[in-house]
Amino acid sequence: MTQLPKGGGYLLGSTDPKNIFTPEDFNDEHRMIAETLSRFLEERIFPRMEEMDAKQEGLMREFLVEAGELGLLGADIPEEYGGSEIDEIFSTIIAEKLGATGAFAIGHGGHCGIGNLPIVYFGNEDQKSRYLPNIATAEKISAYALTEPGSGSDALSAKTKAVLSPDGKHYILNGDKTFISNAGIADMFIVYAKIDGEKFSAFIVDAHTDGLTTGAEEKKMGLKGSSTRSVFFDNVKVPVENLLYKPGKGHVVAFNILNIGRHKAAANSVGAAKYALDLSATYANERKQFKVPIAQFGMIKEKLAEMATRIYAAESTVYRTGGLLTEMINTLDPSGPDGYKVIAEGIEEYAVECSLEKVFATEMEAFVVDEGVQIHGGYGYIAEYPIERLYRDARIRRIFEGTNEINRIIIPTTLFRRAARGGFPLKDAMKELKVYLNGETVARENPGDVVQAIKDVFLFVMGVSYERYGDEILKQQEILGRLADLAIQAYTTESTWLRTQKTAAANGQNAKLKTNMATAFIYTTVEKTSLAAREIIATLVTGSELVNMQSDLNKLLNYTPIDIISLRQKIAGAISAAGKYVS
Repeated sequence: MTQLPKGGGYLLGSTDPKNIFTPEDFNDEHRMIAETLSRFLEERIFPRMEEMDAKQEGLMREFLVEAGELGLLGADIPEEYGGSEIDEIFSTIIAEKLGATGAFAIGHGGHCGIGNLPIVYFGNEDQKSRYLPNIATAEKISAYALTEPGSGSDALSAKTKAVLSPDGKHYILNGDKTFISNAGIADMFIVYAKIDGEKFSAFIVDAHTDGLTTGAEEKKMGLKGSSTRSVFFDNVKVPVENLLYKPGKGHVVAFNILNIGRHKAAANSVGAAKYALDLSATYANERKQFKVPIAQFGMIKEKLAEMATRIYAAESTVYRTGGLLTEMINTLDPSGPDGYKVIAEGIEEYAVECSLEKVFATEMEAFVVDEGVQIHGGYGYIAEYPIERLYRDARIRRIFEGTNEINRIIIPTTLFRRAARGGFPLKDAMKELKVYLNGETVARENPGDVVQAIKDVFLFVMGVSYERYGDEILKQQEILGRLADLAIQAYTTESTWLRTQKTAAANGQNAKLKTNMATAFIYTTVEKTSLAAREIIATLVTGSELVNMQSDLNKLLNYTPIDIISLRQKIAGAISAAGKYVS
C-alpha cells in the first residue's frame, strides 16, 4: 500500500512540491472533461438559467438526463454499475465547473454526490446493482434526507424513527425531514432514522412508497431553480434489505459522506468565484467613469487583485485535497469482511482537510461575489446581471454540508483527539518549537519561511491551549474557532506556495503571476495569523507569562513586510489584460 500523508500532517513537517496535485497536473482526459462540461454549460445551462430559476416543470430532470448522457453523473460510480469510475480529480473538476450554475449544481450534487455516495461506499452488492445504474443515467433522481426541523448541525438528535415490522420484512418509518434538496423531483431518498428511537441508521427509501409525502417548495433567497422541500414519513414501509451498512451505524455513513460533500462544496465555490471575477473584470474594462475604464482605478485594481489572489489560494487548496483523496481512495480495498470500515477510516483520515477547505473556499466565494457586486455598482443589484444571482446563490454554501462554525469546531477537535490517541504528535512538535525558541531565531526572509511561521504559530498556540485547559479545551469554542483559522491559514498558504514552487520548477505557464499571487496571499494572511494567535494567548495567560508568550510569538513571526500594493497592481494588470481569471 502506498504511504500517504496523515491527515493534518501538513502541520508537522515540510512537503515536497512534487508530491501535491495542482491544476497544472491535469492530463488530457481531465482537460477533455473540463472542455466537455464547459460546452454543455455554455450551450444548455447558462442560456436557460432564468427558466431554471422559475422552476420550469421538468427542466432540472431534463438537464440531469443530458448530463448523464455525457457521463457527468457517473464519476464516482464503478463501471460495473453503469458509471465511469474515474478519480476524485475528475469529480473535483465537475464540481468546480458546475459551481457557477447555482441551482443546477445543487440538483447535480444532491443527485450524484451525497445522493449516491452512501450507496457507492456503504451499499452491498444488491443495493449497488439495483440503484447505481439508474442514478448514472438519471432514470431515477436521488436526494439526501438528513436535516430535521429540530436537528441541523446536531444530526444525531434526529427524531425520525424506524421500527421493525412484526413479520421482520420492513422497517416502518415515521417523522419528517426539512430543507431537502431535490425532494420535489426525487425518485429515491437516502434517509436517516433511529431504529427503535435509539440506533441512528441509514436507509434507501423509494419516493413513491405509500405514506411518503413532500411539502410545498420553499421560497429561498437563492438557488431558486433547485427543489427544496420538507419530506414526511407516515408509517412508510422500507424493505429490510434497504438498510444501508449496519443498524446503528448511520453516523458512519452520514459523516464520511459529508466529508466528501465538503470537498465538492469547496470546488463549487471556486467555480462560482471564477465566474464572478470573469464578469467583474469584463465589466471593469468596459465601464467608463470620467472617460476612463474603471479597471484603471486603484481601488478597483485592489479589488480585482484580491479576488484573484484568494481564488488562486482556494483553487490550490481544493486540488491539493482532491489529490490526497484520490490517492487515499486508490489504496482502499473494500473487498474483505471489513470493507466498510476500510472505506470509513480512509475517508475520515482527511476530515480536517475537507473541513478547512470548505470553510476557506466558501468564505472566499462570499468575498468575491460581494466585491463583484461592488465593482458593478448599481447594476450589480439588478437581476438582469448574473452577478446578482451569484451573490444570492453563494450565501447558502457557508451553511450546508455543516455550517462553517461547525466545521471550525471539527478542525481542532479532530486534531486534539488524534493527539490524545497518539495519532498527532503535538507534544513532540511543542518540544521542537521550544528548542527553536530557546536558540537564536532568524527573520523569515521569503514566502516559504513565512508559511513555516504560520504553521509554527498554530502548533505553539494549540500546545499552549492544551496545557492551559487539558481536555476542557474542547468546550472553549471561541478558542477552537481561532485555532481553526490558524490551521486554515497554514494549509492554504502552504498549498498556494507549493503549487507556485512546482510551477516555477517546471518553467510553467504564468509562473511570475502565480508567484505574485502566492506572495501577496501569504504576507496578507500572516497578519491575520498574528491577530488570532495574540487573541488566544491573551485569553490563556496574564502578567509576566503573557509577556513571555508574546515574546515567543514575536520570534515565530519575525519577518520583513513587503510591498503588497505594488504586487496587487501587477496582479490586477494581468487580470484586466485577460478580462478574466488567469493563473
